[in-house]
Formats: sequence, C-alpha cells, structure tokens
Amino acid sequence: MNVLHDVVIVGGRAAGAATALLLTRLGHDVVVVDRATFPSDTISTHQLARPGVVQLDRWGLLDTVLASGAPAIRQVTFSVAGASVTRIIKRKAGVDLLVAPRRTVLDKIVLDAAARAGACAVTGVTVDGVQFDSTGRACGVVGHCASGAPVSIAARYVVGADGLRSVVARSVTAEVIEDRGDRGAAHYAYYGGLPWHGIELIAAKRALAGVFPTNGGEACIWVTTPTEDAREERRAAPSRAAAFEVLLRRASPELADRLAHGRRTSPVAGMLRHPNILRRAHGPGWALVGDAGYHRDAVTGHGLSDAYRDAELLAVALDRALRGGGDGDLAEYQRRRDRALREVFDLTCALAAYPPVADFVELQKQLSHALDTEAEELVSLPLVRSSR
Repeated sequence: MNVLHDVVIVGGRAAGAATALLLTRLGHDVVVVDRATFPSDTISTHQLARPGVVQLDRWGLLDTVLASGAPAIRQVTFSVAGASVTRIIKRKAGVDLLVAPRRTVLDKIVLDAAARAGACAVTGVTVDGVQFDSTGRACGVVGHCASGAPVSIAARYVVGADGLRSVVARSVTAEVIEDRGDRGAAHYAYYGGLPWHGIELIAAKRALAGVFPTNGGEACIWVTTPTEDAREERRAAPSRAAAFEVLLRRASPELADRLAHGRRTSPVAGMLRHPNILRRAHGPGWALVGDAGYHRDAVTGHGLSDAYRDAELLAVALDRALRGGGDGDLAEYQRRRDRALREVFDLTCALAAYPPVADFVELQKQLSHALDTEAEELVSLPLVRSSR
C-alpha cells in the first residue's frame, strides 16, 4: 500500500522546486517528481527580473546562485535607433543586482535546497497521469521509471508544475480561462570570447534583441520577433542558426558585428509560437503552478519570476489547506495569482504584438515600473520559515 504523502509535485524545475522548498520548510511531507535528471537544461533565456532576484534573496539562495559563477549584473543598456542609455541598477526591494544563471545551475540549486529541507526528490520518472478517488478528487499520480517499471505516488494534493504541456493539467481537464494568442517567437544561443558589461536590450522594428551575461563567462544572446517573421526566415535559411543570424542582424547590426569576434558555443534554441494563456489553477485535490497554469510570451522575460512568485502563493495556500482550511484556500491562491499577474500579462501581450517602436519603448517603460512595484510587494510578504 502506498504511503500517503501531503503533496506530490510533478515537475522539479523553477515552480516545482520552489513550491517543494517552501512547503517542506512549512513542515509538510512533499515528493517532487521529474522525468529529467539534474543538472539538465531546458528551453529558457533565464534572466531573472528584480522580483525573481528578490525571491531568491528572501529564500536564502541568492548567495549560492552568485557563488555558482553567475555574474552579478549591475547595469542595463537600452538601445533604440542607434542611441543607447545605460542605467545602474539601484537598490530597490532590498536588492541591487540582477542575475541570469544557466538553468543547469539554477534549477539544481533550488531543488537541492528543497531536498536539504526534507523534500523527497524523485528524478528520472515520467508521470503518465493523475489518480482520482471515488469522489473524483485527485489523490496521487502514476507513471514509470526509465526501465519501464510502474510508479505510483499517493498524496492529499497533486501539484502540476510540469510546464506548458502539463500532463497534470490535461489529466484534471483544467480549462483555459484566458487565451490571448501565440503571435511571438524567441530564439537564442550562447556566445563566449567577448566581454559582457551587463544586460543589453535593443528595440527595433518588429524585434527585441538582447544580451544576458551568464555562467562560464558566456552570454545568452537572443532575439524575439513576431512568429510570422521567424517562420519566414526559417523557411528561407539553410539552417536554424542561419535564420537566427539574419533575425539578429536585422534587429541589431552592431550586436551581430560584435558577435563575429566571439564564438557561438551552443546550438540555436527557441520556440516559434509562445502561447499567452491562463488556466484554471485549482480543483478538488489539485493545483497548477508555473507554466502549467500560466504561460506568457518571452518578450518580457518574466517566466522565472512568475514561477517563483506563484510558488510562494501556492505553498502558503496549501499549508493552510493541509492544516484544515480545505480547498477554499486554493481558490484564494488562484485569486491572488490572477491579481498579481494581470499588469505584466497585459503588457506582455501588448509588446508581443510588436507595435511601432515608439509605442514599444513606452510599453517597456511601463513594464519596468510594474516589475519594481511587484518586487516591493514581494519583499513585504511574511517570510516562509522552517517549522522543523
């Protein structure tokens, strides 16, 4: 007979690992399952906006991230029409830096912290679906390990943190409550052999390109465009790398010229269609967090920060539910999530439409203000402290 755990979390990356960390610190019996083994990579441009840095700092993990070799980023340069403005990152909400650690580094740091706190991390296991009791309530998951042997985990609550194509969301038939389309694309690669002085953002007609310094002296070089532009170049170019170079040079000839003096150290990765969707986040015995519940275009680079914010909202709600509050606390989690994401979600959808450059720049200014406001709200939350 299966041991009945408090929570089983499907997905051990950003949202799943953070939810596991916080729930375990709150004293709960948590199992987190992922088909990957760690460290491993995933599709992500992985720059943390100020709210995400605030969360890592509040949870006591920021120093570990910096010690991994991810550089402290202390300036942002924004360029448009050949003119550039560089701003030093001021101390706000308790932090004076940004950071863009590789996902091979960041995800393992958070998952290892969850394991140290007492969570059981089960990797190399694929979850095939959610189990339900006779009343229709989620009560665990079933799956298989690499050898094909079956795996079954029983729990009072099931959390889907398994990304955009969430098996949990599909199993519980979590409906999409808002769909704003998928008109944007993003492509990126890593480059070395050049100096990186901070984050760079370059706005151009129907494009945003940029530089995120990361581990190993490299930088993530990326470009976002309308899907139709990226698809057209992919069809015309002999390879994805060639299409990326065309899109990047169109957005920023100066950056493309600089990169010619460095070296590309990775294949080109990315997505042609970034959905902007919001799913129902809870039901009887289940909840969704991270991209499983809310996915937005990469043009605002806010996915990790969203995941960390919502992980804390969910952990607090599940703690109350497990202590006798019931599923009503999960309804409150969804209300808080939906309020918290609204402004940045709306700005993301507006930016993903790639309006005229002047309008795009104004939206970027609004985004910067919204992120600072969100960071201040996060730093004011009570700290989740270990009850062990």
